[in-house]
Amino acid sequence: MKSTIKRVPKVREVLVLGTPVLREKAKKVSRIDDNIKDLVEDMLATMRARNGIGLAAQQVGATVAVCVIDTTRDNGDTGVDAPGIEMPLIMINPEITETTGTAQGEEGCLSIPEIYVTVSRAVEVTAVFQNLGGKQLSIRAKGLLARAVQHELDHLNGVLLVDRMSAIKRISLSGKLKKLKKTAAERLAANSAE
Repeated sequence: MKSTIKRVPKVREVLVLGTPVLREKAKKVSRIDDNIKDLVEDMLATMRARNGIGLAAQQVGATVAVCVIDTTRDNGDTGVDAPGIEMPLIMINPEITETTGTAQGEEGCLSIPEIYVTVSRAVEVTAVFQNLGGKQLSIRAKGLLARAVQHELDHLNGVLLVDRMSAIKRISLSGKLKKLKKTAAERLAANSAE
């Protein structure tokens, strides 16, 4: 007899700059099983608990091509130009297939808390991905959603916000960045000692 007890999503630790897994390239998801579904539920709970609009699997220690995005928190505008696509957006094995234009915009990152930088990104992107049901979908995203998709796909490729900063900005934030890396090293040492 199958259990009817529903699993409660877990808010996971968001890993910070200096944690090696953040630099790992995501592995493609070959099968959407209960482990992937549980990961997605945990990622959504974690993103919401941290007031984020996006989260990639690497940020919670998993190296699979999964990210979640919800851009409706601030203004309700999804930035979605595709019928049948709703928020939160769950993207499995996402790829950007087309970009249009470029614009500067301020970004933050849950793995680099309290730091915001201006980054140049495409204004609109087309991305293909699978949903939790395994269905292949395509989305045309604009505005904040386009920026979020590009940011999360960077994470899946081991690229961090610091890699998109100007050299001057990186120098001006060097103290804060060193402190984050030190925190990450201390957490790794504590975890390996357990």
